[in-house]
Amino acid sequence: MGTPELAVVCLEALRRAPFVELVAVVTQPDRPKGRELKLQPPPVKEAAQRAGLPVLQPETVRDAAFLEQVRALRPDVIVVAAFGQILPPALLALPRLGCVNVHTSLLPKYRGAAPIQWALLNDERETGVTIMKMNEGLDTGDILAQRATPILPEDNAATLHDRLAQLGAELLVEILPAYAAGRVQPRPQPAEGASQAPKLRKEDGRIDWRLGARAIWNRIRAFTPWPGAFTFLPAEPRPHLLKIWEATVAEGRGAPGEILSADRTGIVVACGQDALRVMILQREGGRRLTAEEFLRGHPLRPGARFVA
Repeated sequence: MGTPELAVVCLEALRRAPFVELVAVVTQPDRPKGRELKLQPPPVKEAAQRAGLPVLQPETVRDAAFLEQVRALRPDVIVVAAFGQILPPALLALPRLGCVNVHTSLLPKYRGAAPIQWALLNDERETGVTIMKMNEGLDTGDILAQRATPILPEDNAATLHDRLAQLGAELLVEILPAYAAGRVQPRPQPAEGASQAPKLRKEDGRIDWRLGARAIWNRIRAFTPWPGAFTFLPAEPRPHLLKIWEATVAEGRGAPGEILSADRTGIVVACGQDALRVMILQREGGRRLTAEEFLRGHPLRPGARFVA
């Protein structure tokens, strides 16, 4: 059971595992996307269809007809990776070995929908994956296995997602045979150290230049590619929205949002503490540009200010 690209990596790992027989793939219904709002299948559905696997797409996993379909399949275990719905007790109880979840944090830290982004936001130096036996709570089930990975300075949510997806898939197929054979003892999550990672909103990407430069740098990393970190440049008849894709912490002092310098090396902007050197940015409706490319068509003078 899964929906986005992270789940595709787990699905492909299970397909390659000689001890696994996949009887069905469950994913979210097709959703309208794009300007024309055409129905688009989830990535997991596309991967499953390429492999010739049966696909179930219930509007809700609480639906009685869906539960009966799953019961008829008589699964030994249900593997869940970023599915997008809370599983009811009736579904959790169906497989002989329960439901196993691949979660992209070192639980109990960052329970919830956006663990990768919140680890970056909070300046963590390490994160990882947890293989968990699911219960009725939100990411509160017993731990079967964990594996850590450092968070690198060059990481953003996209690169960290890809590394954790691969790490989670590898750990999943490593632990499943031992779990099925009863050689893995599930252990309760520690009571201490629990934290939440709620779903992000588009507005979360708005940059508050009163924050310190490192905090803003972490926000840019956490919100790449979505929802994107953005700011505004005053203009008539309305401010220009600028999305910032890449930046580094720099030296400098000034009023928050004040442009201290702007040249081929980057646009240096004062923050609540230190400054930020913006190196790749994008005007609304335009394409991503290096600072040098951007300044050719949109010259910025020291003293101008970005605003929230």
